[in-house]
Amino acid sequence: MPGAHRSPRRREVLDVLRTAAAPLGVAETAERIGVHPNTVRFHLEALAGEGLVERRVLEPSGPGRPRTVYAPRPGMDRGGTRSYRLLAQMLLGRIAATGSDARSTAMEAGRSWGRSLVEAPPPSRRPTSEESAGRLVELLDGLGFAPDPEGGKVPARIRLRHCPFLELAEEYGELVCPLHLALMQGALAELRAPLTATDLEPFAEPDACLAHLAPAPQQTAERHP
Repeated sequence: MPGAHRSPRRREVLDVLRTAAAPLGVAETAERIGVHPNTVRFHLEALAGEGLVERRVLEPSGPGRPRTVYAPRPGMDRGGTRSYRLLAQMLLGRIAATGSDARSTAMEAGRSWGRSLVEAPPPSRRPTSEESAGRLVELLDGLGFAPDPEGGKVPARIRLRHCPFLELAEEYGELVCPLHLALMQGALAELRAPLTATDLEPFAEPDACLAHLAPAPQQTAERHP
């Protein structure tokens, strides 16, 4: 984790454990590195706290205290940097290359994710416009959009004062912004809300995008025999 990559000594301790044929104690690890055991103990405990190594207590084979040893946790090292922005650029670039289908593909993905991010109400209950708007604002806030609703209890517009995908929106606005709109539409549809998101104005103001809400088209009533 972060500490292992910031500290060369901690990285060295972890490398020694990984190359050892069996779990090592504090003294053995210190001897292989050539430092004081107290230094190694500090780094081993930090690595254990970060989840990179396992602490094991061995049953004594004779008189004396149980022996504590350390072993690296199996699996890929979860420390280091991530390149999620590069991954997003690769995927968006691939979608953009599909041409006329790119926007509809992005919106389809947005609606699907919007539906998955909210919990649908019971079949017997449909939320009010006020409740639906509140749930949407709560969702947008949780996603990092810093929403600022306008227009009373049922806002006609929601200012989005922060874009968690700002650089991607600047590069692939023709995909990212429609995806955001569709995400809101999908969430409201899953809620069976009497509202829908009709438009999203990217960078409509120097410090905000504007999402517009309006009554949803009435659904055809179910017919019962």
